Amino acid sequence: MNGPDRPRALVLAPMRGPGWDRLRGIADVVYDPATAHRPFRLYSAADLARRLAETGASILVTEADEVAGPVLDHPLRVIAATRGTPGNVDVAAATARGVPVLHAPGRNADAVAELTVGLLFAAARGVVAADREVRAGTAYAGGVLPYQRHRGWQLAGRTFGIVGLGAVGRAVRWRMEGLGMRVVACDPFAADATCGLDELLAVADVVSMHAALTAGTLGMIGEREFAAMREGALYLNTARAELHDAAALVAALESGRLAGAGLDHFEGEWLDPAGPLAALPGAVLTPHIGGAAFDVEANHAAMVADGVERLLRGERPAHCVNPEVLDQDRGRSVPAAVPAAQVIAP
Repeated sequence: MNGPDRPRALVLAPMRGPGWDRLRGIADVVYDPATAHRPFRLYSAADLARRLAETGASILVTEADEVAGPVLDHPLRVIAATRGTPGNVDVAAATARGVPVLHAPGRNADAVAELTVGLLFAAARGVVAADREVRAGTAYAGGVLPYQRHRGWQLAGRTFGIVGLGAVGRAVRWRMEGLGMRVVACDPFAADATCGLDELLAVADVVSMHAALTAGTLGMIGEREFAAMREGALYLNTARAELHDAAALVAALESGRLAGAGLDHFEGEWLDPAGPLAALPGAVLTPHIGGAAFDVEANHAAMVADGVERLLRGERPAHCVNPEVLDQDRGRSVPAAVPAAQVIAP
């Protein structure tokens, strides 16, 4: 789109790939990704409102900035949140103002599934501990062969239990089947997940969490559930730490009930290094890096560009969390671009 009605977009999420090129082709872009700042920066609603006023943008693309209050006083044509669930956006307020909110479901499904595979191998085969021994020169300490100390059961032929069969859960499922594992799944909203939680816990050698965090799933794996798992089972969580009771998990690992765990998230995005979980050798811990793949930025860029293109053509976008606004006559035109837009490639 060219001419005086060409829209301007304020893009605060990291973008790359063909979708990013398409977005720059349809709008003047002010590119200011949070990841380019040291320290990492997220806008509060007040600061973001000021940034919108400075740039004159009518399209807002954000990953985690606060989109609420004064932000929605601006004449926005569209808000695009580059996340599966746009929890940073006041969707009700956007809907009341007739502003469609786009999102990017499944953008990181493959990336998170791949990390799940990595954590599985690390927890099952002592990969991290063995690496540390080699680096420290202690692999043969005490006269015990590492081959003996790090023995574990092979994964082929074991049962892998998936709790939450959404985009990530499905991406995990075929990978585990490819490893020769029998996969069972629990999800009341997926017709092909035919296991209840109690049945899954009773049969699974590995329990892997991929459920969305809601009031109904908060703390769903606690002392009773850990006690119901098979002796020597592994527990993986590449979703949200709040899905399990951290103290109950530590107790299950300390008692030997669980053989190991692989975790990619902690409450508050931080784990106390002096806490009990960090001291457990059977726990493999990563700092919420499941979606840290360049491909994820290309995936959400493609979905955002497609959604914005469709809206500008008067068509329905594929991924809109408040589609009811698309049937409203908002009576709002896209503000003309401010001259000399700042367009910066990643």
